[in-house]
Amino acid sequence: MVIGVGVDVVDIDRFARSLERTPQLGERLFGESDQQGIPEGPARTQSLAARFAAKEATLKALGGNIAGFHWHDIQVAKSDDGVPSLLVSGGAAQRAREKGVNSWHLSLSHDGPVAVAFVIAQSVGDAS
Repeated sequence: MVIGVGVDVVDIDRFARSLERTPQLGERLFGESDQQGIPEGPARTQSLAARFAAKEATLKALGGNIAGFHWHDIQVAKSDDGVPSLLVSGGAAQRAREKGVNSWHLSLSHDGPVAVAFVIAQSVGDAS
């Protein structure tokens, strides 16, 4: 059963300016899994923008504001074959458990000036 759906779009140039203006922002937003396998250069900013969109889309799929939430509570990991997946912990994981979410679907894309993420939060089988 689908519990929630979230989508978010990030303006890549605006996101890059935010990271440049506030260097600590990257550390505050992105954990170790978020940053693994991302190359340096322009592709890095596009990938981070898509990962930030995934964090926002996941929050939307979980119903919005989460008490005690930290940006590292939602991270994007990539498998060896490049498939992205969500790693949910802390306050986000607690909200997911409360809602019965035990499966995630994630799609990321970036083209031109925008990055987009689409998230489906699902309950598969017995969520207990």
